[in-house]
Amino acid sequence: MTGPDNAARAHAKKRLAMVVAGGVAGVAVGLAAVYGIGTLQRNAGDAACQPAVDLAGRIAPLARGEVAAFVVAEQALRVPNLSFRDASGAEHRLADWRGRTVLLNLWATWCIPCRKEMPALDELEHKLGGPAFQVVAINIDTRDPEKPRAWLKEAGIERLAFFADPAAKVFQDLKIAGRASGMPTTLLIDREGCEIGTVAGPAEWASEDGVRLVSAALEQ
Repeated sequence: MTGPDNAARAHAKKRLAMVVAGGVAGVAVGLAAVYGIGTLQRNAGDAACQPAVDLAGRIAPLARGEVAAFVVAEQALRVPNLSFRDASGAEHRLADWRGRTVLLNLWATWCIPCRKEMPALDELEHKLGGPAFQVVAINIDTRDPEKPRAWLKEAGIERLAFFADPAAKVFQDLKIAGRASGMPTTLLIDREGCEIGTVAGPAEWASEDGVRLVSAALEQ
């Protein structure tokens, strides 16, 4: 093999090594942008929610019986500042409840488990509702806006304030946050708007187990 050929091969290998190195560096930068920087920004924003995680750990033993499906928060998460409307059409945001613990529930009339759960949510509001706590149940029916109101009246649900999001964006926002995969979806949220725990599916919130769990969260 001639000298020039060897030199050409060596040059080609060097160029290939540089391309590979550049590609790896590019991937690393991309991963840092997606995972590193994003994670740092997210964690920085959630730092104030660490007390909610600590509270979740303390009440974890109470997630049993009728509320055994309650999954306590293990990572600090500020719940998205959801937007929805009240019975008069006035817009509200979740941040309006800062200073109060909230049991946030998403429901729809087409969701049978949701309908079965509503009396328990209504009774929980009756037992614990007040300046320190409120059940905020948001309807996400997307077709007939009068249907959920009529159903609540027929079902005798009288203590829950009516809130709705006919666009169902609240569900999508919670889904993006990893906190909604089906209906009903319920989150227990502390006074700072941070997740204490989540339930996917219905629960007997007004049961002794449910009242004990929520009451313990109010003692933060």
